[in-house]
Amino acid sequence: MANSFTKQELVAFDELIEGFDDSLVIAKGATKWVGGDAQESSRSRDKWWIPAPMIGQSYDGSDATGHFGDVTQLNVPVSVGFWKHSSKAFSATDLRNQYAIDQWVKSAKQKLSSDVNKTIFDTVSLQGGTFSKRTGAATGYDDVADLDTRFARTGVMNGDRMAFYAPSVMNAMAGNLASRSEDSARSRDAYEMARIRHDVAGFEVFKNDQEILLAAATGGATTVNGAGQKTTPAATSTGATGEEENKDNRYTDLTITATTYANIKVGDAFTIANVNAVHMITKQSSGQLKTFRVVGKPSAGVIRIYPAIVFGTSDAEKEYQSVDALPANGAALTWLNTTAAPLNPFFKKESVLLIPGTFEVENGSGVISTSATTALGVQIIYTKQTNVSTLLSSCRLDLRWGTALTNPELAGAQMFGQA
Repeated sequence: MANSFTKQELVAFDELIEGFDDSLVIAKGATKWVGGDAQESSRSRDKWWIPAPMIGQSYDGSDATGHFGDVTQLNVPVSVGFWKHSSKAFSATDLRNQYAIDQWVKSAKQKLSSDVNKTIFDTVSLQGGTFSKRTGAATGYDDVADLDTRFARTGVMNGDRMAFYAPSVMNAMAGNLASRSEDSARSRDAYEMARIRHDVAGFEVFKNDQEILLAAATGGATTVNGAGQKTTPAATSTGATGEEENKDNRYTDLTITATTYANIKVGDAFTIANVNAVHMITKQSSGQLKTFRVVGKPSAGVIRIYPAIVFGTSDAEKEYQSVDALPANGAALTWLNTTAAPLNPFFKKESVLLIPGTFEVENGSGVISTSATTALGVQIIYTKQTNVSTLLSSCRLDLRWGTALTNPELAGAQMFGQA
């Protein structure tokens, strides 16, 4: 073969694969979802529709007349949408330097794993519909307990709940615990390691390795423009051509009137006057305003929001009801992220997907590649091509993946210091 890997390169690549998942702090909390084999993925262009959990309803008495409604099986679109690489050029003498190779691979592992983590972080913290606004500084248990309260009152089951706090937030929580006079393992951990124990108020709690800020909402005075706006759940929709296709039911496109519409951004959190959250199973009103997130601006005067506003009399609307009333025309939106601060994502594991992607490199004409898959299913490919004229070797590490939030009500973000 005209081109080959040195022993040093192969050793460095093996070490990258072995330790890659260790850096995936948040991604390890996601559920891995594999779309199919390479041929199927190619044909679908790495895009799939997957079933969302179905919610049922019950009726009184033995007479079931009129209760045999249609089955509404909702689906969620997922895809492999990220491709990142790290590349360097090594001279013939550089390739003798094991230290240089090790340092490049180490830095590439750090950056690429950070890229994967960041996409999971953004998916949860910018799209999760459950928003926890804390007016003061972080203190610890009460803050995590607020997440439990918000999940419990909307019917999110216990187990596999995770919360990730920015370093400044976790350190404040640990500082509060360390300042107590109790002589316990958790207090010593707080003082020595600047962390709190993992299990708090029904959540596994972790320290994130970076602080990612969300700026204050500056949309100004904003109201609903038009009564009765909602999403009616349906398995499919019909296009202008008459073609039937799957429908994404996670969002509502809400028409609004805002003093500074241009300033509204993805991630902004808000409530709508007199629109309360309901328990997903019992449909009882929580008596607490439903929180929503801006996830897009599809057209002028319209914001796409998670989760969808669902309320009505059809079987599907009763089964997937998310609020106790529809927004009235002129109902005021109240922005919740009022001060720039770090985002602290939390979620139930089943709602967040990490979707490993694949691709192939054809060997030949001076190109050689090797690949491996980490325990989380992420495929990493190492490719090298050497120029015979200069003996310069161009080397690159590549990976592809996607993320998805299957149910926005099972994820969200907490922010502190919000007025």
